[in-house]
Amino acid sequence: MNQTTLLGDKPIKRVGFGAMQLAGPNVFGPPRDPDAARAVLRRALELGVDHIDTAQFYGPDVVNELIRETLHPYPDGLKLATKVGGRRDEAGSWLPAQSPQELREGVEANLRSLQVERIDLVNLRRMEHGGEGVPLAEQLGVLEDMRHEGKIDLIGISSVGIASAREAIELVDIAGVQNSYSIMHRDDEPILELCREHQIAFVPYFPLGSAFTGGPAALAGEPAIATVAERHGASASQVALAWLLARYERMLLIPGTASVAHLEENLAAIELTLDENDLVALEAVTERGDPLAAHET
Repeated sequence: MNQTTLLGDKPIKRVGFGAMQLAGPNVFGPPRDPDAARAVLRRALELGVDHIDTAQFYGPDVVNELIRETLHPYPDGLKLATKVGGRRDEAGSWLPAQSPQELREGVEANLRSLQVERIDLVNLRRMEHGGEGVPLAEQLGVLEDMRHEGKIDLIGISSVGIASAREAIELVDIAGVQNSYSIMHRDDEPILELCREHQIAFVPYFPLGSAFTGGPAALAGEPAIATVAERHGASASQVALAWLLARYERMLLIPGTASVAHLEENLAAIELTLDENDLVALEAVTERGDPLAAHET
């Protein structure tokens, strides 16, 4: 299995790290163990991770500050991806921040907290379920302006429907789409196929399912996944990640964890190659709708 691919025109390893879980419970407030969170970030780089997915509203502020405190000055080749379009209130609720001015302010806040002059990838987190109805062209327009200003390298979109994905691809140079997708939640298969058609990176969030679908425990309880895992001497989570990598050559994974052991397990999934018999067997996995697919990532 190829271990690298392209994000836009940039070479990148296919398994990175999603930093969301480094915040406190419900992605709000500081982590229970800040030293453990820093240890995960350091170990990720030791294991060769070259891209980290974050957001200013994780915490809020908490995760970006952990990344900066632990890793700055950043090593050459490390790409930082963030997203804009949301905010948190004092109670930790997820709220839209979809206007062009709010998107610009979100990018500027990420630049300050991460202490960089340019962000490698900014995803527009669209919030199409309950959002404010701001035209997509206006949203992408302000991000394109900031790209020309040198503050953004690549632009992506997140949590979008198929119509918005198609529109975005027509409006600007889209480097990637980040939507909920996993072996047990494949509602966005049409968007994956759109990415394949245009050779755009697809970045599944909740690649191991969410708390609402049982997460890794539910994966381990699926007979087909358990059988393939036993055959390879792998974990159910590793099989689920390897299945994603086998779906598309520009699939990029950003599994998140606050545990060094789980980080090492997730990153080892790149070494697992599933054969045709495995892939056929895994088609028997029962899909489950994910209530979190329309909410925060």
